[in-house]
Amino acid sequence: MRYHVIKIVFVILLTAMWGCHNAPVTLFTQLSPDETGIKFQNTLFDDANLNILNYSYFYNGGGVAIGDINNDGLQDILFTGNMVKNRLYLNKGNFQFENITDKAGIAEKQGWCTGATMVDINGDGYLDIYICRSADGFTQRRKNLLFINNGNLGFTEKAEEYGLANDGFSTQASFFDYDKDGDLDMFLINHSLRKYTTGAVDNPGWRKERAPAFECRLYRNDWNEGLKHPVYTDVSETAGITSNVLTFGLGLAISDMNNDGWPDVYVSNDFNEADYLFVNNGNGTFTEKLKDCMDEVSLYSMGSDIADYNNDGLVDLVTLDMLPEDNKTQKMHSGAENFNKFQMLFRRGFYYQYSRNMLHTNNGDGTFSETGQLAGISNTDWSWAPLFSDFDNDGNKDLLITTGYVKDYTDMDFIKYSVDLKVKQRGGEKVDAAGEYISKMPDNKLPSSIFRNNGNGTFNKFNAEWGFNQKTVAAGAAYADLDNDGYMDIIINNTNDFAGIYRNNGLGKEKNNFLRIALQGDKKNSIGIGARIKVYCKDTIFYQEQMPVRGFQSSVDPVLNVGLGNHREVDSLIVIWPNDKMQKLTSIKSRQTVTLKITDANLQWNNKPVTTVPPIFSVQNLNEIQHHENDFNDFSIQRLLPNYLSRQGPALSTADVDKDGLIDVLLEVQKARLPGYFSKRPAEGSGNRQQQYFQEILSEK
Repeated sequence: MRYHVIKIVFVILLTAMWGCHNAPVTLFTQLSPDETGIKFQNTLFDDANLNILNYSYFYNGGGVAIGDINNDGLQDILFTGNMVKNRLYLNKGNFQFENITDKAGIAEKQGWCTGATMVDINGDGYLDIYICRSADGFTQRRKNLLFINNGNLGFTEKAEEYGLANDGFSTQASFFDYDKDGDLDMFLINHSLRKYTTGAVDNPGWRKERAPAFECRLYRNDWNEGLKHPVYTDVSETAGITSNVLTFGLGLAISDMNNDGWPDVYVSNDFNEADYLFVNNGNGTFTEKLKDCMDEVSLYSMGSDIADYNNDGLVDLVTLDMLPEDNKTQKMHSGAENFNKFQMLFRRGFYYQYSRNMLHTNNGDGTFSETGQLAGISNTDWSWAPLFSDFDNDGNKDLLITTGYVKDYTDMDFIKYSVDLKVKQRGGEKVDAAGEYISKMPDNKLPSSIFRNNGNGTFNKFNAEWGFNQKTVAAGAAYADLDNDGYMDIIINNTNDFAGIYRNNGLGKEKNNFLRIALQGDKKNSIGIGARIKVYCKDTIFYQEQMPVRGFQSSVDPVLNVGLGNHREVDSLIVIWPNDKMQKLTSIKSRQTVTLKITDANLQWNNKPVTTVPPIFSVQNLNEIQHHENDFNDFSIQRLLPNYLSRQGPALSTADVDKDGLIDVLLEVQKARLPGYFSKRPAEGSGNRQQQYFQEILSEK
């Protein structure tokens, strides 16, 4: 009997050991609040005064800001709360964090907080914190907050003193040196309100209406030597920063998009207004050039990120939208791909916008090609924060996309319920109260999407392989190397749930290498915001820019991490500082942190202007010929058609009809819509057969 008991116990232990040995190992492991000490939850409370019915962005969530606030070499974490207090956590090492919110004082003047960034704004060597606020109907409680680091883990709020207490409906701010005078200026995105979320088709004149609380703002840094800190001046008007009451700024990305050495600004706009691309003219002004640079953009643009995902030395752009992944869910959502609405918007001056994630690949001549569907990242449902980072250090930047929404009011069943209520209400019947109505909205928890870069312009979704299967409502997010092991960890601000802390387990450590780069700028830009890094390994270039504000309402680790794949040594590293001073290092071993100082930069970067490829063809117009299509919509008759059949355009044919050695053109159109047919004849009174002209031979009837 004893023998059989021992045998059974041995089998159980062996099975347990086998199970542990074969347990799936993922790139990331989500750590529990008890493991990390981070117990922050961005909890929302619906009430009669503030809810999704009167504030469209009630469920947009909070942000994350990363930075070393006490200069101990470990990155600390700030979470913003909408209806709960902000939280600041001090990194104690080994993924242990201490909540220092109360002693830091960063939860004073709370309000509805949205985006956050860490920046050394006064040049004292300590990171300060700028927090945006929104939602509240009282301007005093909407003023943005600037917490100055006192150097002792305490902060003092001084936004008014610095000129940055903007009282608009703010989403995010980013600090950068737009005029290259050596100090940090600031760009701020605000958003409009519910009144302007619909009706743009019928009110195109709204694009000319102004409302300061909704508009993008550019603040110039005017350093005050007497005060020993900057005082900011709003220069939006003179700098050419334009916006209107349809501006719903959700994403802010700043980068040298046309490779001319000057930082440009991309603003992602929700709803009908197209995104803005403010190109820096290099003289203190910007020009909005979206239509010149991009063929199409996202419709409900949310977060964005700019990075060189294909290692060609040029920055690319990703913007997020809300197109579901599967066909059933697409059919259960309303309004995104409304064909008739799109056509009306186009006719009334709005740009080409479609409801899906978009990946704009840089062509190198100031233009971009949209490749999101080809790349495989276009459909991720309600999406907020995109972040490019090389999570497995194989040399290719991967892509994280946070997803989810608390209540999905675009669900078709809920829309039917809403319509039924309207009918009852018009008939005099009693309808559900606001709380009951909101409770009928379906939940939309989703696992955030994480994509592995294949290195050939495409991505594969790696949720299972990399440990991202938890369903949440994820909003702001950031990446950071929390334990200084050379692998980027992930921090996510979840709505109505604990914040997500994902430790990177560093799978592939034995073969994939990295180089960490810490930047030390000058007093007025201590972490070198705007610096550009080029890392060369044999025939590969790894390009990064020091611009911490990324994704959605968040800012990332200011220490750059470059995945090198199997390269054990960097051939050369070039840093171009914001003042165009340059430094070059050679033969650098991987798996270390390199500190670059602006004081060591003794070379001058030679700015090469953007080259334009000479056109192969020239264009000549037949000015009298204009083809006008009718407004017939094939899809209203046959909904399953893949494309128009009635709008294939006028038939065109060429031939040397009269055997004179010159090509003749025949354009066949409906004579009721165009002048008709044209034919080539010798010019009257001229013996030169090469002087030809087209003469109308069929009147328009």
